[in-house]
Amino acid sequence: MSKLEKLEPKQVFRYFEDLCAIPHGSGNTKGVSDYCMKFAKEHGLTAWQDEAFNVVIVKEASEGYENAPTVILQGHLDMVCEKETGNPTDFLRDGLELLVEGDLLSANGTTLGGDDGIAVAMALAVLDDASLAHPRLECVFTTDEEIGLLGANAMDMSRLSGKRLINIDSEEEGILTVSCAGGMRSKCILPVEYEETEGICVRIAVEGLLGGHSGIEIHKEHGNANILMGRLLCALFEDLDLRLGALEGGLMDNAIPRRTEAEIYVKEEEEGLLTELLAKWDAIYKAEYASSDPGVTVSWEKKGQRKGSVLKRGSASKLLYMLHMVPNGVQRYSTEIPGLVQTSLNLGTLKLMEEEAHVVFSVRSSVETEKAALGNKLCHCVEFLGGSYEETGSYPGWEYKKDSALRETMVEVFKRLYQKELKVEAIHAGLECGIFSGKIEGLDCVSIGPNMYDVHTPKEHISISSVKRVYEFLLEVLKELR
Repeated sequence: MSKLEKLEPKQVFRYFEDLCAIPHGSGNTKGVSDYCMKFAKEHGLTAWQDEAFNVVIVKEASEGYENAPTVILQGHLDMVCEKETGNPTDFLRDGLELLVEGDLLSANGTTLGGDDGIAVAMALAVLDDASLAHPRLECVFTTDEEIGLLGANAMDMSRLSGKRLINIDSEEEGILTVSCAGGMRSKCILPVEYEETEGICVRIAVEGLLGGHSGIEIHKEHGNANILMGRLLCALFEDLDLRLGALEGGLMDNAIPRRTEAEIYVKEEEEGLLTELLAKWDAIYKAEYASSDPGVTVSWEKKGQRKGSVLKRGSASKLLYMLHMVPNGVQRYSTEIPGLVQTSLNLGTLKLMEEEAHVVFSVRSSVETEKAALGNKLCHCVEFLGGSYEETGSYPGWEYKKDSALRETMVEVFKRLYQKELKVEAIHAGLECGIFSGKIEGLDCVSIGPNMYDVHTPKEHISISSVKRVYEFLLEVLKELR
């Protein structure tokens, strides 16, 4: 029995449930892409799929709309895969376990993928409904948006005829997004060397943080587990003859990390002092993050006397220097739009491996020169320490368009439906609208979406009633676009 069959709009949630049953984390989108192609074939619709598994499905105009300009409906197929500690879900093989509680839809202990499965589900529902009034539609489903907008970057858009685009990747109802930041993925690579040691082995974790979306929620100043672990280890190194054996934190560069774990070795006579210091830092973090991350904890587990591989002192010093010195979080607010983050970065993933340590950031800015300057700062820092730097997935910001007929139409329709004003805003997160605008000359585009909460975390949930209202709004806009 379907868990969502009683939810409205029925077809939207039917397709969303189908999508949730297919593993579709970033880099693993062939299955969900093939599902969309199968849908097109079953419904007799023209469609194509490219090498990056992007999909375009075309639906011809309904009666009376034959001369109306084509409209592009757009969303992305991939989701951020985060889960609670101990959750057995294998994101490469398992679907999601959906939960409905009142007006909220979530997944059991994992991200929901409402970002951006709800966009794909809405578009499929539109394609499936022969009773709707609308112009010719080109429904574009891109891949790997969450790891650098890779699908949109790779896509040949010359086959698209639409000059009006409605992106359904925003996360707050009643807001029309018309501009966004650009971004990139920055990887700092430090070479490391190991040696053998013997001592008391202790596993330390900084955990219990709220995390969140590294663009939309960066201004909330939630603790970053990787940064807090770096600060903690630097403090411990000052008071102890500590050796670092393992270090790993975060799952995605664009999600604020909620947990980071380290394995350390200390001398037997320092075991008591270590316990005192860990308890001290647990209290410090609880005090500092009482409002933003009330569940933050420094936890530890003693493994006893052991032999093991640890970083040589020089390697450990360089790694901890970097973790202690790199910038993180909001770097600058806009001076033109009050409250809008202009430039930020998030140390999303940290991993110590056999020969290298990888420190990976999501860098965002609505000013290209500031984005480049942050990249240069990271580059200079890691190269000074003898490492190397890589930039991937760079995408442009989406500039505000002064004249937009699509924006004006949507504002008017919203006011007619709900007797209140539609808020027109810019956001700090990255949207594919910037790439589409750069590839399609004269494109008029906007972004909408239903209320989603705690996106990119296992607490992610979406408002069912909001999905219904946004879908009805979308249908009314399509009806208006003669």
